[in-house]
Amino acid sequence: MTQFKAFEGNFQGEAAVFLQAGKYEAIMIPGVGGNLLSFRDTESGYRFLREPADGEMEDFKSNPGIYGIPVLFPPNRYEDGLFPWKGEVYRFPVNEEATGNHLHGFLHTAEWKVEEFGQTKQESYVTVAAKVDEQHAAYQYLPFRFTVRLKYALSENGLSQHLFVRNDGDKEMPCLLAFHTAVNAPFAPGSLAEDYKVKLTIGERWELSDRMLPTGKYQPLTEDELKLKGEGLYPFYAPMDNHYTAVAQNGRNRMELTDTKLGVTLVYDVGTSYKQWMIWNNGATKGFFCPEPQINLVNAPKVELPADEIGLFGLAPGEIWEETARFYLK
Repeated sequence: MTQFKAFEGNFQGEAAVFLQAGKYEAIMIPGVGGNLLSFRDTESGYRFLREPADGEMEDFKSNPGIYGIPVLFPPNRYEDGLFPWKGEVYRFPVNEEATGNHLHGFLHTAEWKVEEFGQTKQESYVTVAAKVDEQHAAYQYLPFRFTVRLKYALSENGLSQHLFVRNDGDKEMPCLLAFHTAVNAPFAPGSLAEDYKVKLTIGERWELSDRMLPTGKYQPLTEDELKLKGEGLYPFYAPMDNHYTAVAQNGRNRMELTDTKLGVTLVYDVGTSYKQWMIWNNGATKGFFCPEPQINLVNAPKVELPADEIGLFGLAPGEIWEETARFYLK
């Protein structure tokens, strides 16, 4: 009989919530971005997410966007740090000097609060939340009151994620979000990066300027990119910092990463509300890459295309947006 357990503890000096469900375990670090930092299969020795090794905790805290499952709100790049919305222009810090843009928003470094953790007969779980109001550091840049809540649960069916966003204020707020999910390749001990193939439900490739901002036009997919959406492709075949539309296959929007040596596939099913993908592989450096599901196009508020096409939408006062995702093996 599968045992489920959730408990508080310490991970490399940081307060953590540990989840266990049979052969699976996961680690949540609420104090640094509400990051689900680790998802493992302890029987097989699989480590699916990039997590800091012993002694790397300071690196994680200084650059949390490339470990675990960081929450980007609002995600990716905004030209000159400017964010026009409903007749106002909000100013974000320019934190990417090479492009002169703002990058990745304000929640992946913020402290999240643990609301609940525990276990049932079917799963172990933890719920964390970031509540933004006048007292929150993000409010000076995004002056809206809202709650972002994440529930992660472990079961025999892998790791599930439930995302909840609610507008707690009195004016319409932008709802732009992504996960900069860092997936190990290889995830199995004894396998090599070259043993891996990745498949993604990409559609069109957005053309990006030299500032990594969309021009509003598409580029034709290469033969390799057609393999990426077809039979799969080596994740480090070339440097990737590419932006694509998301087009569901068989009703699902997902990444599949296969260890061809072992015949095991990790599925990251992100749900169909995410209309865009960013794919980043750290300059084709073996070890990990980031399949990033995004609600919106990069720099969406300054792209002159229909809002529905580029995922630019808001939440009215009291309105809720939510989506689920899941990691599992097949």
